[in-house]
This record gives sequence, structure tokens and C-alpha cells, in this order.
Amino acid sequence: MNIHEYQAKELLSKYGVAVPMGKVASHEDEAEYIAKDLNVEKFVVKAQIHAGGRGKGGGVKVANSLEEVKRLASEILGMILVTHQTGPEGKLVTKVLVEEASNIATELYLGMVIDRATENIVIMASQEGGMEIEEVARTNPEKILKEHVDPTVGLLPYQCRKIAYFLGLKGKTVNKAVKLILGLYKAFTDNDCSLAEINPLIITNEGEVYALDAKMNFDDNALFRHPDVEKMHDPNEEDPTELEAKKWGISYVKLDGSIGCLVNGAGLAMSTMDIIKHHGAEPANFLDVGGGATAEQVLQALKMILSDPNVKAIFVNIFGGIMKCDTIAEGIITAAKEVGIEVPLIVRLEGTNVELGRKLLSESGLNIITGKDMGEAAAKAVEAAK
Repeated sequence: MNIHEYQAKELLSKYGVAVPMGKVASHEDEAEYIAKDLNVEKFVVKAQIHAGGRGKGGGVKVANSLEEVKRLASEILGMILVTHQTGPEGKLVTKVLVEEASNIATELYLGMVIDRATENIVIMASQEGGMEIEEVARTNPEKILKEHVDPTVGLLPYQCRKIAYFLGLKGKTVNKAVKLILGLYKAFTDNDCSLAEINPLIITNEGEVYALDAKMNFDDNALFRHPDVEKMHDPNEEDPTELEAKKWGISYVKLDGSIGCLVNGAGLAMSTMDIIKHHGAEPANFLDVGGGATAEQVLQALKMILSDPNVKAIFVNIFGGIMKCDTIAEGIITAAKEVGIEVPLIVRLEGTNVELGRKLLSESGLNIITGKDMGEAAAKAVEAAK
């Protein structure tokens, strides 16, 4: 689960991470009132959407007066903000963060993620703040420090000092940075984060250390432990189909291809997408109905796939274990009768009750293309989509 910048800053401030003063507004008059209450001379108005690159897209503006704050808030609120992360369709801006402008002397980068290979938390730091860390890693990997932290031991002060020195900090600023890094780490671990990123982390002309921007992602599977975090969820920032999938216990992620995938098991779903790409096409989605799906879940999954106008063929790839092949067959037949399947349907079944599943499909009267194995079925799906 992702949250907005203003929410991340509110959470981090509880852990001693210094952030600029500011509040969120959903109306231009509210933005002006917040600016007046801040009692500073210079302001920043920032669009709040779940995407990076907002400044380049025109979603971050500097204001020198209360009147300018109101005008800029009016311009940003309601706009469709397009960035490199939103795609060409962009995202509607319904909130803006109004905060004090900072006197920036230096922009740095600080982030934390889970390193699954080492089963550690890895802290990444770079003097190239304000830039995309992926681009820095690709072009200048030596400019990134990676400090691994054993979660059973925790982050130690000497590691924080190592990071601060790598960032070129000196004197009292080092101690302020150490406090911030320790606070960020505690926020990361306490809330089961999968990512916490401050970009840029700034040093002001006065030597203060601030999180000028913040991004936090949380492990969905751990949200039951954090009802306060779950309340921050903004459904308006998610794909409606993905939200519907969650209601049915289905894992669904929309992609840009033309072949809809209905698979049971995350590993098989990934393999299915890989083999579609191997045969020269692109998957339209990741969809895992799970190991114990019902016929009703299969029906809903097919409806989700068919709601995508880019889908030119559907590839059902099922290995029946807990979920039996005849259950999948019943779901497909029900879906075809209820909503109609007008695109080619390619089915590969294997496992428990496979013969019964194949029999149900063959006697259904549906126009179904079958494959004896995953490779053959994928090749037929790619050909059918053309």
C-alpha cells in the first residue's frame, strides 16, 4: 500500500524526522488559510498523487504571497497531472500540500528497502539527491552507498555516521543526520514498510537536515497489524479493477499488453507472463486467483479481464492442486454464459480432475483453443491475439 507525501511526513515526524511545516488542502481557500497560519514569507504548493516527477509535470510551484498560494492551488487542484510514473492518462489532483519553502544548500538521497537476497534491510544513500535513484545506479553506481542492516541486531549509530560521512556532512550536521536516519529506520521497521524514501534529503543554509519529500510503501500482508496506517489508504489513487479484485481475494495488476491471463499461483502467473513475452507478445495483466479459488472467483476474474478493451485473447493456465480443474471449467462456462467471451479463449489445464475439466469444456459448446502444455498454449494465445 502506498500513501501520499503529506501522510508520510506526518508519520515520519512522529519518529523525530524533521520535515518542513505544512498541511494538506483540498480547496484553494483552505490552501490560503494554511499559508497564512504558517506565517512565513515563501511557500511551496505541491500536488498530492501517488507518483514521482510531479515537479516536472507542473505539480510543484513556489509562491511568494498568500494570493499566489491561492492562485497556484486553484490551478493545481483539479488538473490531470501527467508524469513519467502516471503514464499518458495522468492522475487527477484532489489535494495539495502547502508548506514553508526551505533554504536549500544541498540535496541528498536516502532510502530503505528490503534486500530479499540477503534477508536484510538495505539503506541507500547518495549525494545525487533530487534525481531518480535508478538512473544514478545505472550511470554512476559508485555514487550510491548501500549499508545492510541485520534486522535481528538493528541499525547501529556507527552505521548512521558512516552514511553521514559518505554524504559529505560535517560537524553538528552529522549528529542531526544520525538522528534522522535512526528515526527513518524505526518508522520503517515499526510499520512493516517495504520502502521508505527521502528524496531529496536537504541540508539548509542554517545546517538543518530535513526530509523535503517522502515516499512510503507498506506490506499489504502486514496491514492487519497497523489499522492506523490502513486508514491512510486512498482508493482514488488505485485502479478500480484492482480494488474490485481485492474484494474478491484476487491478486490483479493491470498491464499494457493484449493477452489477458488467468492463472492460479503467483509463480505460475509470473511464468505465464514470461512465456507470453517469449513468444513475442505482452500480457494484459497479472492475475492470480489463488490455490483455493471458487467458480465464483473465476467468474469475477474473467469479468475483470474482459473489462480491459486492450485484451485480444485470454490465456487460462491452471495447475489443479487445491483448486480442481473442473472448478475452473465451471467458472469459465458460467462466465461465457453470463457476460459472453468474444475474444479467443485459450485454456491449458493440468492436475487434479483434469480429465473432468477438459470434458466439461469440450461439451460446453464454447469455442475454446487448448494446448497440451504451457508452451504450446502460450504460442496459440499469441497467434490468436493477432
